[in-house]
Amino acid sequence: MRSDEVLHAMFGNEKWQIERVISEVELLSKENIVFFSDEIEKHIIPDLKEKDSKDLSEGKAVQVVVYDEDTKNSFNLKLTFQQPFYHLSDTTELFEKMELTPGQRIGFSSNFKLADTFISFGSISSSSMESVELCSSDKTVDTNDDGYSIGLELHGDDPLFDKKKVELYFGEFDTQSGLYSTRNELETLNLLLSLVESLPASQMHEQLNVWKDLQCAIINKIHEFGNQNKVDAEIDRNYICEKEKNLVQWGERNGARTKLEIAYVEGAGRGAVAVEDLNIGDIALEIPVSIIISEELVYKSDMYNILGKMDGMSSETMLLLWSMKEKHNCESKFKNYFDTLPEEFNTGLSFGVHAIMALEGTLLLEEIMQAKEHLRMQYDELFPALCNDYPDIFPQEFYTWEQFLWACELWYSNSMKVMLADGKLRTCLIPIAGFLNHSLNPHIVRYGKVDSATNTLKFPLSRSCSAGEQCCLSYGNFSTSHFITFYGFSPQGDNPYDVIPIDIDVGQVDCIEDCSMSNWTTHMVWGTWLSNNHNIFHYGLPSPLLDYLRRVRNPTQQEKTLVPANLEIELEVLEDLESTFSGMLENLGDTLDRENTRWDVKLAVEFKDVQRRIVSSIITSCSAGRKLVENELSRFMSEG
Repeated sequence: MRSDEVLHAMFGNEKWQIERVISEVELLSKENIVFFSDEIEKHIIPDLKEKDSKDLSEGKAVQVVVYDEDTKNSFNLKLTFQQPFYHLSDTTELFEKMELTPGQRIGFSSNFKLADTFISFGSISSSSMESVELCSSDKTVDTNDDGYSIGLELHGDDPLFDKKKVELYFGEFDTQSGLYSTRNELETLNLLLSLVESLPASQMHEQLNVWKDLQCAIINKIHEFGNQNKVDAEIDRNYICEKEKNLVQWGERNGARTKLEIAYVEGAGRGAVAVEDLNIGDIALEIPVSIIISEELVYKSDMYNILGKMDGMSSETMLLLWSMKEKHNCESKFKNYFDTLPEEFNTGLSFGVHAIMALEGTLLLEEIMQAKEHLRMQYDELFPALCNDYPDIFPQEFYTWEQFLWACELWYSNSMKVMLADGKLRTCLIPIAGFLNHSLNPHIVRYGKVDSATNTLKFPLSRSCSAGEQCCLSYGNFSTSHFITFYGFSPQGDNPYDVIPIDIDVGQVDCIEDCSMSNWTTHMVWGTWLSNNHNIFHYGLPSPLLDYLRRVRNPTQQEKTLVPANLEIELEVLEDLESTFSGMLENLGDTLDRENTRWDVKLAVEFKDVQRRIVSSIITSCSAGRKLVENELSRFMSEG
């Protein structure tokens, strides 16, 4: 049973309608945010023009312009009121064509302006995400006192589009692993499980057997899902983890609790392994706030008096500079933590000349070079000026370019976004938790919010983990290029976020003279093995790309019917795509010898292998598609 089927089984489609499903992890990663009606009444309604206010009260839609102070972007939104809900939605042609389901709606996480009046929505408590808003025409279920929730829908001009553009672009795609990633599916199942377990006793009593059966069904689905996507890891028991053990013991002396041990995992380096069988909901790791490295430490340091007065100085940069000095402090409270950190993090930011040469012609090379250029500019803005002006606080030997890059890699690869007790989301280093490796099929997906009752950060399991098995979490829905650049590894398994963008020059294809489309448009493709539909008109390729190329050749084509004119266009489209990707495959070159090569060259080769596999699958699908079309054309000719 898929998660959407479980939703239907729980709530049906008569009395209840699913209005919004947003998880705690999505909240903490700022991919989805819910706003409440009292915020609309407080910040937006007073600034409406008199006519707009009147129209709104009469049930008419009004247009509002919302300004995102964080990203400096504006959004044209439609505001309507249908008691008791306010609805803010995007009405652009792009969004309407997407035909997104409620589960695909995405919110904004920012400060907002309406017209010229600044609006601060403030911090949204993560507790608001511990429920699913279940809305019917006459009743709403919610578990907090903040009011009714609404969602802001995303369109292509919005800054968060990049975060979800893969899922949106392939939204109508028929995939083997579901609409989204395995992490998303697992997260949804756990959200449903928490809903069932949190039902009031009176409601449970009415249909106790039904709810128990549903609870068992969800748990069985989670187990089944985990077993289908399980990746075995080999543990090297000969590896001595003395410093890591000292860190765990230090953590336990300061209130940490763990059911994990640090071990060496073949192909992944150090990782966290379960010391006993862990079930869904068990707390694998619990870290007290007192040993979390956050910006509060900077505020207590002598460097804050200087950095705090500098324009544009972010808390993340201050933490980075603090850590560069603190790692040399023999009396540091966090000495055990710094002792476990490697001398080199081996991320893409440290790639050498040979690895850079191996990446020639790839987007990963461009990503690495842009990131390093940005960091170098940031470093040059700070140093040597800080060392010259404040040598006692910023000793020159601690603040070289090499040490700055090391600290950047530390924070990129080991930091986590944590919502502390004050409700603010901060970038932190979490001792011990940093050993939890990433997996496309993680055990832990719901983490990142401090438990106010215990003042600890907990890592509960979303699927079971056997004793001796590596316990993993999800770093996020990122591409392999992102993982290599900022984390220094290539994830195991089929990553659905590995896509190849393709720019199409309309001038290079046959198009009528007065074609109204722009000269350039960007599309994306992923491995065609992710699709179950390789039939004619589909071929395992993304529909938006195919439809665009068809419209370029025949803007009036509406139906995908088996007629000769349409089939001729299909052949042209497939031939052009096959030619494009054949050239791309040639540019990727041959597979390099991995033996006796540096770590960075190996990573570069792994990335090119991922790209080569995707491109090869597209070429194969185009070739197979051409044969399907040619067979249909031959049939028409024989019948004619």
